[in-house]
Amino acid sequence: MHLVNYIVDRRLNSRNKSTVNRQRFLRRYKEQIKKAVDEAVTKRSITDLERGEQITIPSRDVSEPVFGHGRGGVRDAIHPGNREFIPGDTIKRPKSGGGGAGGGDASDSGEGMDDFVFQITQEEFLDFMFNDLELPNLVKKQLAGTDAFKFVRAGFTDVGIPAKLNIIRTMRAAHARRVALSGKSRRCLKQLECQYQEMLADPEQDAEEMDKILLEIEALTKKVRSVPFLDDFDLKFNLHVQEPLPSSKAVMFCVMDVSGSMDQATKEMAKRFFILLYLFLRRNYEKTELVFIRHHTSAKEVDEEEFFYSRETGGTIVSSALKLTKEIIDDRYPIADWNIYVAQASDGDNWNDDSPLCKQILVNQLLPLMSYFSYIEITPRSHQALWREYEKIVPLYPENFALRQIETVSDIYPVFRELFQRKEA
Repeated sequence: MHLVNYIVDRRLNSRNKSTVNRQRFLRRYKEQIKKAVDEAVTKRSITDLERGEQITIPSRDVSEPVFGHGRGGVRDAIHPGNREFIPGDTIKRPKSGGGGAGGGDASDSGEGMDDFVFQITQEEFLDFMFNDLELPNLVKKQLAGTDAFKFVRAGFTDVGIPAKLNIIRTMRAAHARRVALSGKSRRCLKQLECQYQEMLADPEQDAEEMDKILLEIEALTKKVRSVPFLDDFDLKFNLHVQEPLPSSKAVMFCVMDVSGSMDQATKEMAKRFFILLYLFLRRNYEKTELVFIRHHTSAKEVDEEEFFYSRETGGTIVSSALKLTKEIIDDRYPIADWNIYVAQASDGDNWNDDSPLCKQILVNQLLPLMSYFSYIEITPRSHQALWREYEKIVPLYPENFALRQIETVSDIYPVFRELFQRKEA
């Protein structure tokens, strides 16, 4: 008799749709959906980056492969109502222009197929938007005080639940107990049985002596059988204990230039970049803190609301933001416990005597502490003194220092993906 198990997934699907089939569809057309998401990101406003999207896939990409039978062999067919041809006649080719593909005038015949259009949810949109991205050089730190654990094998125990019963260890313990309790009796029993067989073979043996040996055999047999095959003392269970996991604690400093040289369009592009960064960190990394710093001639740590919507402006001294970043790191984020990241956005316009100072602060104070520093210059013009000073740093820190330029809104998302693209091990 064969038993067949059927597993039925009765989890509720949203709007009566098949979740399994939907996920299979999304995996199958991953490239087309990813391309549509990339195009949608560049067209949205900064307040509308995380809603769902309507995706259009060309009908040719969703066509299903089919098997067809080729013509071959000898076949006879009778077509009813044929008054024109007899066997052996040659059928003329139909005249062109009847029902071919497009390119001609409008017609009242023929049919086609529109592109396939469907809606992806907010969660699916963000999944495709941040696919294959990660924080570079992220190191696991801060073992003490962590709230993340994993269960690891830690030997065996005498108490536990049936699901963790170790059968091999249990049977081994039961066998050892039976040997210890009944081993001597079994040896004596075996000797008496051999002696009794010898006495049976000798007709001159005393019957009373044989009865006595037979009683001893029965007593020993009863004693051996009284030892249980399995006892509570034999039970052994697999022991699992919690082991703390090092947590990947990280802090991201978002440094934005809000000086007078940053016009409204440039500030909007900087905000779009930082909103992408904010969504990416909030979605992919739980233990990540964000520090928002705005600067003109002076720098100030602000909250999220003020960072994105304050209209404060002034001159430009970039070093003030770097100095404030160093002060916050020394005060709140020891490098032994934290992975430190900085994303700086500016139009590159800086007080000339301040740009070499920015380079010195980065090389001597900040970059030795950091996992990654990215500088984004938002300008269609030629690079300014700040960029030229930062370029000198790249050979010194090729793994954790990056420079990128954004000229138009369409460059924001590709630059963002390039900065945080997952690297193959």
